[in-house]
Amino acid sequence: MSRIKRVEAFQLEIPRDKPYLGELRPGETINERGYFVRGGNRTVYPATDKSIILRLETDDGIIGWGETYGIVAPGAVLAIIRDLFTVFLVGRDPLDVSVIYEDLYDLMRVRGYDGGFYHDALAAVDIALWDICGKIHGVPVAKLLGGLRHERLPGYVSGLPGPNEQARAELALSWQAKGFNQFKFAGPAVDDVALEFKTLREALGPTADIAADLHWAYTDIETIALAHRVLPYNPWFIEAPVHPEDINGLAEITRRSPVPTAAGEEWRHVFDVALRIEKGAPSIVQPEMGHVGITQFMRMSQYAQAHHRIVMPHATIGLGIFLAASIQASAAVQAVAGHEFQHTIIERTGRFIEGEFVVEKGAYVVPQRPGIGVEPTAEAIKMFKE
Repeated sequence: MSRIKRVEAFQLEIPRDKPYLGELRPGETINERGYFVRGGNRTVYPATDKSIILRLETDDGIIGWGETYGIVAPGAVLAIIRDLFTVFLVGRDPLDVSVIYEDLYDLMRVRGYDGGFYHDALAAVDIALWDICGKIHGVPVAKLLGGLRHERLPGYVSGLPGPNEQARAELALSWQAKGFNQFKFAGPAVDDVALEFKTLREALGPTADIAADLHWAYTDIETIALAHRVLPYNPWFIEAPVHPEDINGLAEITRRSPVPTAAGEEWRHVFDVALRIEKGAPSIVQPEMGHVGITQFMRMSQYAQAHHRIVMPHATIGLGIFLAASIQASAAVQAVAGHEFQHTIIERTGRFIEGEFVVEKGAYVVPQRPGIGVEPTAEAIKMFKE
């Protein structure tokens, strides 16, 4: 029987030509720590791509890879893994993956166990454990989660960075030519959300799905008014309209907006989903694998499915490990209608990620290799920092 022998966590930082969501806007500057604040939503971002990589090894030599957010203050996540999780993981049977998840979750029950850096760290552990489970059984993780419901997952092109409306429309057209017909732009990175919808609709035609991510920058009243303004352009959905803590506001938008609402990337577990759905919101649930891990991803998705919601997983930029885990879990959920597509990660395939990471005609092809289907390359491993 396999037992966990070694737990290692690393920082990874990958330079990028332009900051996330595009060029800096007036008043936005990168500070000495490499961070900047987007004026549109007052949220901090790094000027590089950052994540935390976890490597679990069993006593019989099986290696599982996990990944979580390291976007800001990555040392916090590393400290949780190294100072706390390691001593409670060594010696455990990796096949007890959900039991281990619950044990680690319960360790901090009176100290903020249900979110933030703690759950990010737990997500990395959970992904690595499921990766080991798949490798032990010689099957992709989707098979362990109930079966392969989807062999392909439609991807929607996310972000659309560019200096102006026309440049962003041209970028979307370039992806449409590659087989994609679903798109999402970032509200804080544009001057006028309604104009952005109009420009993209005119460029992409009547059949394209076009959504806006508002990055929690609006109130419920502002969002409802905006939804009516953009209705002539047949919007697909409006994502993250209000502050995450404004549960009533999200419910009010869902009731009164003529455009479907989407939310969930910042949530950490099924209890977050339940709180919102009990209030009637949102229309689309968006679990983020880098925050939740596979065990909670499945619980969140199945709860959403039981309440007749669409599941459209979020996927931020990282090395590609938690994206691969998200594809595996999504492939096992009936309610999943599509998945966020981060072209930055796919473009790194072969250099930083090896394994099955195939995108064809606007859709992810679900990997059939054992585990989550991908691993870091030797070049990526050389970039790991203690």
